[in-house]
Amino acid sequence: MKPAIAVVDVHRTFKVHTEFYPNPSARRTIILVNGSLATTAAFAQTIKYLRPQFNVVLYDQPYAGQSKPHNSHSRPISKEDEAAILLDLIEQFQVDYLMSFSWGGVAAMLALAQRPARIEKAVITSFSPLLNEPMLDYLEKGMTHLQATDGEQVGQLVNSTIGKYLPSLFKRYNQRHISSLDRHEYLQMHAHIDQVVHMDNHCQLECLEVIDIPVLFINGEHDEYTSPKDVRVFAKHLSDCQFATLDNAGHFLDMEHKGAWLQSQAVLLNFLQAPARVMYSPRAQHGAVHAMAV
Repeated sequence: MKPAIAVVDVHRTFKVHTEFYPNPSARRTIILVNGSLATTAAFAQTIKYLRPQFNVVLYDQPYAGQSKPHNSHSRPISKEDEAAILLDLIEQFQVDYLMSFSWGGVAAMLALAQRPARIEKAVITSFSPLLNEPMLDYLEKGMTHLQATDGEQVGQLVNSTIGKYLPSLFKRYNQRHISSLDRHEYLQMHAHIDQVVHMDNHCQLECLEVIDIPVLFINGEHDEYTSPKDVRVFAKHLSDCQFATLDNAGHFLDMEHKGAWLQSQAVLLNFLQAPARVMYSPRAQHGAVHAMAV
């Protein structure tokens, strides 16, 4: 079934391309939040195991993908802008669950800190509140190439670092996509990184303690940039969180190989389809789920 396409006017400021995949038998709707430099196409693997269970909402940020022709790009938008857009879409599409990938976790966490009444559960993948040495090195190199709007170098950097475990076909797609972006997209990401690296913590941990819904963090075993170890810092700030580590997976999780796809499917659906608002024990709240390789 093809998605329903709409361009949504958000606060009379941004126009956002959206894709709504309906499931007549579904009782819940989930919205997916892209990582940096990505479009709705980045969730092609994820949506395969979500559509049989949920209504699914995808969208492009105002500066990216099919939203680009509808916006002026006169200035970079902030992470707070992205969180406000997400909150608006949650209301418009009556969303129950939220799932983010990579840098989409910044907007997702800031939105959750506003305690949107509709959201029952959230899944944050390939994200960490800490900027460790590998990530800082990646960001510093990235900022140089982004400021120069050198798309070829940005693409090569992504494929040799966070994307190093991707199949060759996906690496070729990454290179083609990233190297052909518009100038404002490189400058947008440069502004985002510059904002992040000059903050004490890039998702403002002190404001997250108000989040009172179950949150699942999923990271790849071999992801040195947003590592399973670093993400556990969230356990000190969230009252109801769980952690899952996918075996033999890097940063891109379900895109990397069939085993990681099956693990992602199992862990995510088990979490989302468990009864809501159950009272977890302290061990369950801050425990880890280790996803066995399939």
